[in-house]
Amino acid sequence: MTEVLLTVGTRKGLFIGHRRGGTWEFDDSPSFNAQAVYSVAIDTRRDTPRLLVGGDSAHWGPSVFHSDDLGRTWTEPAQPAVKFPKDTGASLERVWQLHPSTAEADVVYAGTEPAALYRSEDRGESFELVRPLWEHPTRSRWVPGGGGEGLHTIVTDQRDPRALTVAVSTAGVFRTSDGGENWAPSNSGVSAVFLPDPNPEFGQCVHKIAKDSANPDRLYLQNHWGVYRSDDAGTQWTDIGAGLPSTFGFAVAAHPRRGDTAYVFPINADADRVPADHRCRVFRTADAGKSWEPLSAGLPQEDHYGTVLRDALCTDDADPAGVYFGNRNGEVYASADDGDSWQQLASHLPDVLCVRAAVID
Repeated sequence: MTEVLLTVGTRKGLFIGHRRGGTWEFDDSPSFNAQAVYSVAIDTRRDTPRLLVGGDSAHWGPSVFHSDDLGRTWTEPAQPAVKFPKDTGASLERVWQLHPSTAEADVVYAGTEPAALYRSEDRGESFELVRPLWEHPTRSRWVPGGGGEGLHTIVTDQRDPRALTVAVSTAGVFRTSDGGENWAPSNSGVSAVFLPDPNPEFGQCVHKIAKDSANPDRLYLQNHWGVYRSDDAGTQWTDIGAGLPSTFGFAVAAHPRRGDTAYVFPINADADRVPADHRCRVFRTADAGKSWEPLSAGLPQEDHYGTVLRDALCTDDADPAGVYFGNRNGEVYASADDGDSWQQLASHLPDVLCVRAAVID
């Protein structure tokens, strides 16, 4: 029987659910009680899955934990897994992203606030700062976004371990083709409507990037105003927001197998951060952004105010694909049929900060 694992990181702990067949069950109590969980990764590259969590204790500060028994027990390294070297003059605020590489076994990347990239070669037990990005000549001109200066997106290329794409709020997209030794801004075509010059080399407020499942060079980008697609791994971006009720939003996710298919959750505006038109709807494109369709069967039909954050929308690798999102109302919704229909899995949770799911057979 296929088992799907669902992890829901909230402002006050991590909630873990399991679907066996068509039935969902959640663990009796959350892990990391009272800690904000900003990032989760489910690493299925080995026979035994590993869960990685970026927790943030108000008393002890941020840390990275891992579990090899699906969250029953957790290990925190004796020394901080992610730590800024003394010479940087920086201290870790939180871990925004944990990303198992699609190109290298045992390699995991972490994105942090202040905006930095870290690399692990031991499945996330210890990390090393990628200094060339930290020392990038444009860094002094990076400006924190409303939620801070965080490196929140990491995209690896299964064809080439030396190719990485990252996104920073609010510095934009940066790419390397030599394993992180050199980084270049990669924002051509992405507008920064909030700046005097709306087309800068860097400084865009990118909210999230997702990679197409069939074409590794095709990327989808949700911006602070604007939804975009790149067909050349981020060299050039094209606006694909026509047909959406709003192009402001935080989240974007790609279908795990079906090329040209991606999902977004539109928000009214940067100054009105609630679902577009006060309606709870996920929008799906099946033609790489040429058109969009609303998906709302089984979702609330009355006025709705649950905002979906950048890492709170995801897909799993089941067939058909599961699609999931959580919101700041503490609600979690799931679809087991590519988004065609939905059911509510949880309500009255703390703010949902991130959602991750995977088949764990």
